[in-house]
Amino acid sequence: MNRPGICAVIVNRDLSALKQVEPLVELFEVRIDLIGDGWQEVAGHLKQPWIACNRIASEGGKWQGSEEKRLEQLTEAVELGASIVDIELETNNLEKVVPAIKKRAKCLLSFHELSQTPSLDEMSQIVRRQLDAGADICKVVATARSLKDNLAVMRLIADFPGQKIVSFAMGPLGAVSRVLCPLVGGYFTYASVEQGAESAPGQITVSDLRKIYELVTWQRLSA
Repeated sequence: MNRPGICAVIVNRDLSALKQVEPLVELFEVRIDLIGDGWQEVAGHLKQPWIACNRIASEGGKWQGSEEKRLEQLTEAVELGASIVDIELETNNLEKVVPAIKKRAKCLLSFHELSQTPSLDEMSQIVRRQLDAGADICKVVATARSLKDNLAVMRLIADFPGQKIVSFAMGPLGAVSRVLCPLVGGYFTYASVEQGAESAPGQITVSDLRKIYELVTWQRLSA
């Protein structure tokens, strides 16, 4: 990506809002579990590449149905054009799920810690597990309890050069890591389409995040 990559997370069926942010992002994430019925129509309007995600409750999602149905909807998303599928590292039968995804799309293996930031060593082990399982993209998301937690998730990216890593910390104290993720080598970062439509605590809007990156670029050019 020639500019810091932003993935806009879609949580509703507001198509006009999507159209406004489309020029500002590199890809979208379709949150099947949050959009609910009608997510297929939303996906059909996307002109940018998109990630299909149907997040389980234990990792911060809202999916209430069976595991079989959850995977069926992700398969449907690939058929509708999803170029990446986000599936949790702790998914049952991962050794069968990942190869099935990779037949037609890239596989993003994700891990979410909703209460704290694990040690750097623990997060490194998680990335190794993701790579061993066949991940094309590794995502490790923690929850910041102090500002120093931002350093840990940034260091994780630096420790895996050449790999496509997305790592940041959720919550108000982790906002800086969301901004820095693609600036320190992360593959992309996530942002909300608009204020009030956040999919996770601490998420910044697409427009605000792009303004920050434009300012950083301007400062570099003028230095």
